[in-house]
Amino acid sequence: MAWDEWERLKADVAAGGSSHMQLNHVPMDPGGSGASGKLKSHKKTWTKAGEDTKGLRDAIGKALGKLDDGQPGLGDTAGCLSAAAQQELYESWKKYVGDVKQRAGELGGVMERSGHDERRLDRAARPHGYGRSRPHGP
Repeated sequence: MAWDEWERLKADVAAGGSSHMQLNHVPMDPGGSGASGKLKSHKKTWTKAGEDTKGLRDAIGKALGKLDDGQPGLGDTAGCLSAAAQQELYESWKKYVGDVKQRAGELGGVMERSGHDERRLDRAARPHGYGRSRPHGP
């Protein structure tokens, strides 16, 4: 959008008028036959994806438990370079996988909220009466 167009839009709104803007040169089409009618967002899909992503935390937690179980008996690693290297590798991976587990929970929550927010914005952006069921009859 050119700077002068942006200034015009701001001036129109400041003067109490309304302003219409067309993004990416796609015509506004409340009838649904153009590109805007094909774009759909389903809150249920976003919610499920978020839940599945958050569900990764359980699987990652189990993997961390197995990793812990597979590391018994290292004890004092002084004097044994391979044991010290193994301990360092274990600690590094344990931290990394723990961070992935935390991030999966955070990302899942963000995805769930995104679906909710997108649906709310879709409803707010609908032209008056468009997309709502209408009574049938004469």
